[in-house]
Amino acid sequence: MSGAQVLLEGVAFGESPRWRDGRLWFSDWGAQEVVAVDEGGNKEVIVRVEFPAFPMCIDFAADGRLLVVAGRNGRLLRREPDGSLGNYADLNRLSASPWNDIVVDGAGNAYVGNIGFDFPGGQFAPGTLALVSPDGTARQVADGLAFPNGIAITSDDGTLIVAESYAERLTAFEIDDDGGLRDRRVWAETPGDHPDGICLDSDGAVWYADVGNRHCVRVGEGGEVLDTVECDRGCFACVLGGADDRTLFIVAQEWGGTESMRQGVRTGQVLAARAPAPRAGRP
Repeated sequence: MSGAQVLLEGVAFGESPRWRDGRLWFSDWGAQEVVAVDEGGNKEVIVRVEFPAFPMCIDFAADGRLLVVAGRNGRLLRREPDGSLGNYADLNRLSASPWNDIVVDGAGNAYVGNIGFDFPGGQFAPGTLALVSPDGTARQVADGLAFPNGIAITSDDGTLIVAESYAERLTAFEIDDDGGLRDRRVWAETPGDHPDGICLDSDGAVWYADVGNRHCVRVGEGGEVLDTVECDRGCFACVLGGADDRTLFIVAQEWGGTESMRQGVRTGQVLAARAPAPRAGRP
């Protein structure tokens, strides 16, 4: 594949990209904002938050309303018609550790990953996945995950894939009718890479972003590397979208730990590269 082009610069810390209504939406953790940008690079701040935004991931409810994970507050928030963020689900009873990525299936069930320990700096402990039903009730549906990160769901809503960053692999579960997860299996090993944000394409491949190796990689089930986009800074997440669903959008920035965020230097970019297959599944 050809290299990525810069769509937007000056991002403090971009994460959790989602393609919606003709624009790329993403969280800027450093600026405590949710931002939308069109393919011409025109930016709009959708929501500003006052809570700690590391992490703060997003997706959309079945009715189209924005969902925001207040990761350190243990809350899933929903954007109301007046633009305010209201409580949608309380996750604190499931874990006191930070909550991370989110994906919503076709029935409106939201799957949210819990890191399992106080990242960064805390002692490692395995993480979990929670299911938030459309009525806002939450329950744990998976455990024993080595830093669950990006989450994706296949087009038929039958399989959930989660990136286990510390285990260097993508792990799959079958989804039951009630939203529960079963039949855990390794979908692909990613030796030497620590997959972060992920997305699916129509060929059944997964794109994953990797911070340390500064690239996004497309893999097939079983682990065959199909394509790679090399970048000059850490890649945190990616999603397919654009007018024909064949643009790979990447959020990337220089990363030297949380101290680099406090220095106030905005090295974050939104990048765009042409992909060999269009988007599929969720996000």
